[in-house]
Amino acid sequence: MAGQPQAAPRGDTSLEQTLEKTEAVAADVQRASDNLAVVNTVLEQELPEDIQVGEVAQAIEHTNQLEEKLAKSAETLAEVNAALSEEIEKRLEITAQRDESEAEAEKLKARIRSGASD
Repeated sequence: MAGQPQAAPRGDTSLEQTLEKTEAVAADVQRASDNLAVVNTVLEQELPEDIQVGEVAQAIEHTNQLEEKLAKSAETLAEVNAALSEEIEKRLEITAQRDESEAEAEKLKARIRSGASD
């Protein structure tokens, strides 16, 4: 009907797909962080202190920094996913309320029409 906003055809599906993708990315980032932590621990424990100098020390430090960045990225992604999930829930709730209001409006219109035809 003219003047009425058109509902996006399954707009929430797009958000749900986005959420699924970001959750998959978050899991990948978390796995990478965990794997890097293991590598870093092995490097630090297996290499004697006298070898952990120069480029080797820099490489170990670099893995520490990467591990921290990945862990922080995984945490940020988890926060974004939680916010996105919350937004999806809100939209579903609002859509249900809108649908209920539209149904009530149609009932009232039908009642008015039937009263006018009497």
